[in-house]
Amino acid sequence: MHVRGRCASRDAAEITVPTGDQSPTDAVINRPLDLVDSHAHLDFAQFDADRDEMLTRARKVGVKTILAIGIGEGPHQLRAALPFAEKYDWIYASIGIHPDAAHQASPAHFDEMRELARHPKVIAWGEIGLDYHYDEPPREVQQRVFRRQVELAREAELPIIIHCRDAWDDCLPILEEMWKPTGIGGILHCFTGTEQHARRGLDMGFLVSFAGNLTYPKSGALRQVAAKLPLDQMLIETDSPFLSPQGRRGKRNEPAFVLEVAHALASVRNLAVDEAATATSANFRRLFGMSASMSPEDSS
Repeated sequence: MHVRGRCASRDAAEITVPTGDQSPTDAVINRPLDLVDSHAHLDFAQFDADRDEMLTRARKVGVKTILAIGIGEGPHQLRAALPFAEKYDWIYASIGIHPDAAHQASPAHFDEMRELARHPKVIAWGEIGLDYHYDEPPREVQQRVFRRQVELAREAELPIIIHCRDAWDDCLPILEEMWKPTGIGGILHCFTGTEQHARRGLDMGFLVSFAGNLTYPKSGALRQVAAKLPLDQMLIETDSPFLSPQGRRGKRNEPAFVLEVAHALASVRNLAVDEAATATSANFRRLFGMSASMSPEDSS
């Protein structure tokens, strides 16, 4: 998987792992929180040294559910998220081919995804979409693979997770043509667009997910979008191990830090952090037809 194609632009070589005596969040929590990290790449090598400890830290700050994104390092790793979803009842999985790997997609990969979509812990298709930040893969290849995956997700009746970078003018019309009529909805992951882009997504049943970039000093316009959208149509995520919140940039991100995204969202909405956490977690469960009891507190 090429880091250049991700929502974050930081090179993986620059990411360092927190030391054992480092707190996963600087925030002081006086009451239990209900947090969902709606987008994390748990299989990535940056977690190999301390994956179990990383998940324990997430639980300690109140993360009740993680959606593990199953794009792996390309379509040869479509099962990448499933081992975590099968081991932990509070972790769920997606499947999909990232636009950065669209040129690697083959009919066999599409057939494999059709089968994996039947797995009981696979709840979403993604992340899929368009990424025009670089010139490769060619746009027509990305669009073809995107459209094919939208067709397959429609067939499987799974919500889709959209990666859109510098490509809204092509991405949104495709979704309005192919996805809006299904009424299934999905997630605009690591949202970086305008309020107009967001509202077109909301009109199609998408939830808008904000990540660590909501905390960056230069993200004033994004914070304005987060302040204006309906709270019942928002999610929070880490996109870990990428896109660490401000103050941790250059270090590896991890699911526990979704708490800092919740703080940022709460700040722009004039809410207590537990209100922002509870609202976004309820939105996630509503999208996927879950109850709070499906995010057990005692599992690890």
